[in-house]
Amino acid sequence: MTKDNHLLGRFQLSEISPAPRGVPQIEVTFDMDANRILNVSAKDKSSGNTRSITITNDKGRLSKNEIEGMLNEAKQYEREDQEQRERVVARNSLENYAYSVKQAAESSNDKLSSLDKDKLKQTCDNIIQWLDNNTLAEKDEIEHKMKLNWNCHLL
Repeated sequence: MTKDNHLLGRFQLSEISPAPRGVPQIEVTFDMDANRILNVSAKDKSSGNTRSITITNDKGRLSKNEIEGMLNEAKQYEREDQEQRERVVARNSLENYAYSVKQAAESSNDKLSSLDKDKLKQTCDNIIQWLDNNTLAEKDEIEHKMKLNWNCHLL
């Protein structure tokens, strides 16, 4: 994951309108040409704001042998990386779900009784606390927690 990345360059996509987590739509494109020149661009779909950077293999960067070695290593760990990505997606989904339900409960006005609001908010707080206490939880555990809480709310 990110701990395995090597910094090649930086650019900042600014002027993104404030929005809840997950709402901004950023399109990132990577393209490497035959000369191993990497072109990276990012576009905020709502504002159309675009930034890009071109990264060449200058002195002090990785050698061709180092790059080949890293590519071989990446292939070796591809399955583990995919499992990690799936775990992160499941975790983020559960966390987003908890915050969304909590926000909906808080802004429900008279649609829910105070007791129901409090129960929902407490359940959401419990989910968030569980995530904080189980940072290494596997995808299956996280999905089970999601189903368990979703089924409880349907009752």
